[in-house]
Amino acid sequence: MRGIFISMEGPDGSGKSTQLELIKKYLEEKGYEIIITREPGGTKISEAVREIILNKDYTEMGYMTEALLYASARAQLVTEVIKPAIESGKAVISDRFVDSSAVYQGMARGLGVENVYKINEFAIQGMMPDLTIHLDLPAKVGISRKKDQKELDRMEMETLDFHEKVAEGYRKLASLAPDRIFTIDATQDIDTIHKQIVEKIESLLD
Repeated sequence: MRGIFISMEGPDGSGKSTQLELIKKYLEEKGYEIIITREPGGTKISEAVREIILNKDYTEMGYMTEALLYASARAQLVTEVIKPAIESGKAVISDRFVDSSAVYQGMARGLGVENVYKINEFAIQGMMPDLTIHLDLPAKVGISRKKDQKELDRMEMETLDFHEKVAEGYRKLASLAPDRIFTIDATQDIDTIHKQIVEKIESLLD
């Protein structure tokens, strides 16, 4: 039996990690074996690529280089983790997937959404999420949260204008794929957000 694939998307600081753990607990109670992963990363090779992408010393990195590195890390994650897990009936929950590239590189970097999806066509091997949870949060709020949590990486250190383009980009992308991308106001409290996510997942499972 084919498993289910859920991705978590949203601007930096939107609370993806918190909700991801709550979804994991909920699906475990439903009897699913859960695989949690993240992008970029999730495998030894993908994590090595992550170190390059997010290294704050690499400020000269070209936008196309950035997009291709994300696709490379993603290809390894799909091959090694996501595809085998889905094919064996497990539930995969990923902190970001290809939609992140569509927004960050396609929209905010200006490479074009179609171009980014085209770059990633081979990388994802047909493995699109069954459901994408989009946690919508104003960029200013998200970056403020991140600054309070830890030292910022290369992407998090971008200008507020860039992060505002990201937040708006997610809203645009969600409007283009309303059947798959479910938007939730991430300024709400944790329990309220989780309840809305559970309701959506239950409708997916039904």
